[in-house]
Amino acid sequence: MKKNPPIISRNVVEFVTVAFEFCNFVEQAEHHRKDAFIDTMLKLLPLLYLKAEMLPEFEVLGEEEPETFVTEETYEVLRITLNNIMGDGDDYLDVFLQDMKYSDQPIRRSVSEDVSDIYQSVKDFVSIYKLGLTETMHDAIAVCQAQYREYWGQTLVNTLRALHEVKYSMNDNDD
Repeated sequence: MKKNPPIISRNVVEFVTVAFEFCNFVEQAEHHRKDAFIDTMLKLLPLLYLKAEMLPEFEVLGEEEPETFVTEETYEVLRITLNNIMGDGDDYLDVFLQDMKYSDQPIRRSVSEDVSDIYQSVKDFVSIYKLGLTETMHDAIAVCQAQYREYWGQTLVNTLRALHEVKYSMNDNDD
């Protein structure tokens, strides 16, 4: 039985699939109401985290950094769109930042910025992966995996906590 190369292994393909769905949903966010956006994010984010955790270990092979596709303008438009959707539920206090060690005050974060940060890394990955070039696909996985470990994995978990709070405080207010 022939084994698939790592870049098309089952766990990688599942991560690519969820990553694509996440990016597609975020890109279409302006068409969703706040409650629908939050409900979907509460399902997509844990799945994205799970699939990132299940990736096999990758290391960069090439000498050049993989190309980026998300521009500052795209990022900012997305962040503003998400901020408008989240409204007064966008801001939350984060206690898991490195800076908290030196502060007696919680640090303000925003769901819109966090989701945009996650999107930027994941979209760059998906964009490179779908080009279909073996070495760049491999390096895109390695870079996305490193970014997940260093930043967006923790950001995702923190954002999930904030979205959970907004969803269930919205429901409490509806009663």
